[in-house]
Amino acid sequence: MSNSIYLVLDMENDLVHADGPNGKAPYGEQVRARRIVQNTRHALDRARSAGLAIGFVRVGFSPDYRECPAGSPIFSAARKNGIFKLGSWGTQVHPDLGQLPDDFDIVKHRVSPFHGTPLELILRTHALRRIYCSGISTNAVVQAAVREGHDRDFEMVLLEDCCCALSAEEHESAIRSLQRFCRVTTSTEVVFE
Repeated sequence: MSNSIYLVLDMENDLVHADGPNGKAPYGEQVRARRIVQNTRHALDRARSAGLAIGFVRVGFSPDYRECPAGSPIFSAARKNGIFKLGSWGTQVHPDLGQLPDDFDIVKHRVSPFHGTPLELILRTHALRRIYCSGISTNAVVQAAVREGHDRDFEMVLLEDCCCALSAEEHESAIRSLQRFCRVTTSTEVVFE
C-alpha cells in the first residue's frame, strides 16, 4: 500500500447533490459548472488504481444537534434548516463517488477534518505521510485541511478542479492563499504516489 491517502472533503448530498438543499443554490451552481462530482470520481478512480487509501470526511450532527455550536456563523443554520443530520440521506457521500466499505469514513462536527476526529490517528497508524485532498468548500474545509495537515507535518497536495466555493472568486482567492502550504494540481495532471 502507498504511504498516501486521498481525502474527499464534505462531498455529501446536503452540499453537492442536485436534489439536496444546495442543489439550486450557489454551491450547486458551482458544483455543476466546475464538474466537481465528475472530476472527483475521476481522481478517486485514479487514486484507487495507484493503491492509495481513500477517506471520506463528512460534516454531521446527531439528530438533536447536540454537537452543533449555536453561535457559529457557519453552522447555526444547520439546526434551523434540518441539514447535516447524521443517519440521513443528506450526510451520505454523493452516490456517484462510489464510496466503498473499506474506505475510511471520518465524521466531523467542525470545519476542520482534524478537530475532534480520529483522522490524525488513522494517518499515523497507517504510516500515511502524504495527503491528497479536495472537496467543498475551498475556503472552509479544504483550507482547514491543508493548513492543519501542513502544520502536522504531512505533505499536502490539493486537486484544484475537484474543489469549489460559493463563487468562483472565493475559490480562486482560497487557492491563491493555499499555494504556500501545499502543491496544487488537477485530477488529470496529478501523479498519485
